[in-house]
Amino acid sequence: MAEKYDLQEREVWDGNFAASQALRQAQVDVVAAYPITPSTPIVENYGSYVANGYIDGEFVMVESEHGAMSGCVGASAAGGRVATATSSQGFALMTEVLYQASGMRLPIVLTVVNRALASPLNVRGDHSDMYLGRDSGWIQLDCFNAQEAYDMTLCAFKIGENHDVRLPVMVHQDGFITSHTAQNVYPLRDEVAYGFVGEFKPVDDMLDFSRPVTYGAQTEEDWHFEHKARQHKALMDSRSIIDDVLAQFKEISGREYKRVESYMMEDAEVAIVALGTTVETCIVAARELRKEEGIKAGVVAPRCFRPFPFDKIRDALGNVKAIACLDRSSPGGAMGALFNEVSAAIYTTDARPLVTNFVYGLGGRDFSIAEAKRIFKEQKAHADAGKITTDIQQFSGLRGPHLGFFQTKRS
Repeated sequence: MAEKYDLQEREVWDGNFAASQALRQAQVDVVAAYPITPSTPIVENYGSYVANGYIDGEFVMVESEHGAMSGCVGASAAGGRVATATSSQGFALMTEVLYQASGMRLPIVLTVVNRALASPLNVRGDHSDMYLGRDSGWIQLDCFNAQEAYDMTLCAFKIGENHDVRLPVMVHQDGFITSHTAQNVYPLRDEVAYGFVGEFKPVDDMLDFSRPVTYGAQTEEDWHFEHKARQHKALMDSRSIIDDVLAQFKEISGREYKRVESYMMEDAEVAIVALGTTVETCIVAARELRKEEGIKAGVVAPRCFRPFPFDKIRDALGNVKAIACLDRSSPGGAMGALFNEVSAAIYTTDARPLVTNFVYGLGGRDFSIAEAKRIFKEQKAHADAGKITTDIQQFSGLRGPHLGFFQTKRS
């Protein structure tokens, strides 16, 4: 029996510690990991919980992040509750095995502390690694602060392990801004948290010798298409399960989460769509602009990045006149990924709001309330003019001369 961990009603935790506590309370059987900044404390803390008897689990130190996810695949296929953590280059090295995990329908939980991808080398936070995993077949949940890093990690186990889902889940938090910033966090009692997550119930586990199974079979053109179609359907069908789990979590915690979070959108004429800690900055800016200048500003934030909530994004933004989509990742010669997703979602609306793309905060560069206000005001100018009067894609907070990428025609 595991040792009792002393928890207060209110703790002061950073995002890393919050996520590690969720792993402890879920009583994860196996964590296979290789450390990388800024996610190292998550798996480091899990190892200390095992060493101190708080978890009856196994911490497996491997030779690389590729090995870490490979170890997780093996442990999950064997019938265990499995999790790990990574960031940036480690995430990139895991990418090959991410597709193995989702294709084998293994409900692994991966806590990703988002960080820029090299080169040049950078250990600070942006969303490059989050975007890298968006087509890997994993459910992706996004956190805006340390409390949510704890809550979403608990929810991730219950979502992924649901027998109607059986898919791996990533939980994203911003490197250093969330992972290393201490905030008030209100944890559940151990018995309540574990009762919510529930006992792990394996499906087709390889250690059930009475019913032999195989994983990673070769299919080629005769069955590969059908396999991927069913996998995609399971991912899309998980939307209702995610909603149910979030509703159940509200019942035990009092904290309400939705796949798309909307703030001040009831009468909003202009909006910002963003992810991560930037959401809270934009909320403050919107409130101040409403009070100071009467600008009806609102904020929309996808909590669930995959499966992407096209319908809920469309509903949230269908009545606004101008939208700014904020991408914290280098677009690589295209419009930002969030911009493309949101634009696709609202394309079928009657309103057809004007949409511009802001690339910001790369490599951990600060994004201020003042800059959020500037972006809101620019959208108000677009709305008043009835057209986009600036470049459709801009780099926000970039030093040096203006760089025009995708320009609009001006009359």
